[in-house]
Amino acid sequence: MRIAMIGTGYVGLVSGACFADFGHDVTCVDKDADKIAALHRGQIPIYEPGLDELVAANVRAGRLGFTTDLTVPVGEADAVFIAVGTPSRRGDGHADLSYVYAAAREIGAALKGFTVVVTKSTVPVGTGDEVERLIRETNPDADAAVASNPEFLREGAAIRDFKFPDRIVIGTSDERARKVLGEIYRPLSLNQGPLMYTARRTAELIKYAANAFLATKITFINEMADLAEKVGADVQDVARGIGMDNRIGSKFLHAGPGFGGSCFPKDTRAIVQTAHDHDVPLRIIEAVLAVNDNRKRAMSRKVSHALGGNIRGKTVAVLGLTFKPDTDDMRDAPSIPLITGLIDMGAVVRAFDPVGMTQAKTELPDITYCDDAYDCAQGADVLVIVTEWVQFRALDLARLKGAMKQPVIVDLRNVYRPEQMAEYGFNYHSVGRG
Repeated sequence: MRIAMIGTGYVGLVSGACFADFGHDVTCVDKDADKIAALHRGQIPIYEPGLDELVAANVRAGRLGFTTDLTVPVGEADAVFIAVGTPSRRGDGHADLSYVYAAAREIGAALKGFTVVVTKSTVPVGTGDEVERLIRETNPDADAAVASNPEFLREGAAIRDFKFPDRIVIGTSDERARKVLGEIYRPLSLNQGPLMYTARRTAELIKYAANAFLATKITFINEMADLAEKVGADVQDVARGIGMDNRIGSKFLHAGPGFGGSCFPKDTRAIVQTAHDHDVPLRIIEAVLAVNDNRKRAMSRKVSHALGGNIRGKTVAVLGLTFKPDTDDMRDAPSIPLITGLIDMGAVVRAFDPVGMTQAKTELPDITYCDDAYDCAQGADVLVIVTEWVQFRALDLARLKGAMKQPVIVDLRNVYRPEQMAEYGFNYHSVGRG
């Protein structure tokens, strides 16, 4: 199959490289000439484990190419995937669909012969209808079917998620489109990839509902962590105890500083706005957003409390800046409100992240960036673990203590055991372990 992938961001580049690895002929298109030139040089614009090798292998095999002009690849394609950004629209929380609609118009003008146009970007319910209308408006003679095929990729594990998916949701009522998309995903049949065909609007809602539910699980266990601290319980045991119930499941029950990233914050805001437009109150999801925002701001107060309530002039070492490990993504990362709050309280902040510091410097220009965890800890009054990178899970605790001015650690990811930290003489504070 010949595939045109519009957008070389996280979803577009991972999806395009994986489709090429299946044996399809894929051309990734992006208007950013510098990004396309970098990809031609073998430079990957995002950090995702294994992606550089996957892209290089398929470029060498002649199955994956890059261009700034969609005319030829769209005209030759059996399927065109729209994988452009849908950030939160400034001011109201709605998804900004301007990139999707611009792509739809350009695709419509370039179509030749029957083509399936697939929305892979995360979009509100009804977006496929508008994409179809724009294509018809641009090219009334176009022979195209518009489908929805939302992505469910976890940053840091995206390639495995693509090749071994829990489900593949395809929203279309067109039999020709079902046949084309079934053929595109056929290589997954040996892995028993479950294809789920639905109406287009249903597929669009599935994506938002999934992210909103996972965000709710995270927020629920974070509130249980607050209660556990007050009553002297251990939230990790609570999470394990409820997670062993198959109706609940153990995933996304890890207490921490709140969720961030490119999906959960913007998608929960977008589904709430969609519901408002249709006069449907989503009180649970609205509460999830409010609780999560408050939690991220409260983390700086937790650090201050660990030093007796006053951190003016104190040095705070922050380990981990990205919203999760194995990514350089700083979007809505809990480290941003944490560090901003610490600076507002008068603290001096030093930070280290294995891959995220280049991105972080745009968001957090007024802190000192360090070479490694021990350099970061040098002279610190308190050390805060914000992101659970594997590099932070087996630190030399004696060396760490020797570098610090005061042996105070605030572990926002519960990486270490309290009894272990006590043995090394640390004043240790974690989340939900009263």
